[in-house]
Amino acid sequence: MKQLPETPTVESAPPELLESGHLWILESVVGAPLRFRLGESGAVEFGDAERVYANGGELPPQYQHAVRHIQRDLDREALRSAVDDPSAIVFFGTAMQYRGVDYDWTRTPSFLGREIWSAKAERFRPPDAVDGIFERLGLQAINPLDQELSARDFTPEHYSIPQSAWYDGPAAGIVIRDKGGHRARLSNPAVAVDDSAPSQTTADELAARYGSDGRLARLADELRREGRPVTVDHLFERAFESALRELDPRSVRAEGPVETSAFRSELAALAAEFIQNNNV
Repeated sequence: MKQLPETPTVESAPPELLESGHLWILESVVGAPLRFRLGESGAVEFGDAERVYANGGELPPQYQHAVRHIQRDLDREALRSAVDDPSAIVFFGTAMQYRGVDYDWTRTPSFLGREIWSAKAERFRPPDAVDGIFERLGLQAINPLDQELSARDFTPEHYSIPQSAWYDGPAAGIVIRDKGGHRARLSNPAVAVDDSAPSQTTADELAARYGSDGRLARLADELRREGRPVTVDHLFERAFESALRELDPRSVRAEGPVETSAFRSELAALAAEFIQNNNV
């Protein structure tokens, strides 16, 4: 599966990017790289920045929210009808999970698309087409901040980075693209990505936070909208999945600070209690 080339900083960008033509400015979101394509078997194949996985379930737990979202919402028939060989199209984006910026997770999509590679054309689709393609396939692309901005009128040092679309704070930066496939990134010094060690907590405390009645009620409504039964197993799986999405990956693991098994056990007990108390 095609890998996404590294995006250089503006200082290291190819000169063609800012010399002529038009630019598309995208919000730079902080999450985990995720790529996928529709395989010949009809199953969606996934990969992170480095590795391709046999199935989406093999990705680390923090990715499962995005994997489920893509598997559920991707319009496979629309993709098959649009191209002769769907497996030749690779979609790139970001699995929106905690990586130092605490987005508003209730309004932030699980996955935001960014680029599309066509093996037949041997090029990335132009930025003016990407947003519409993702939308037709049932997914959301990273929001463009500016479109068809004259490269000659763009000076990175004077560009005012706006507020993020996904939390009440400034965007972490921008990604600059043109139709020729050139790209660059500009970080926002006003956004400090938190890479400090997670604070000490316990399985009980985490379970109380991510298994509250209000949160479980919201997740139960989500299951109903999807036409899925609200069972203890389904509710627990959804609660565990969403918790890992929002937590620092170092918080819950096999060995401290909170063991995965202990957190799962406490959260499952709260899901069962919610089902019993609410006659679900």
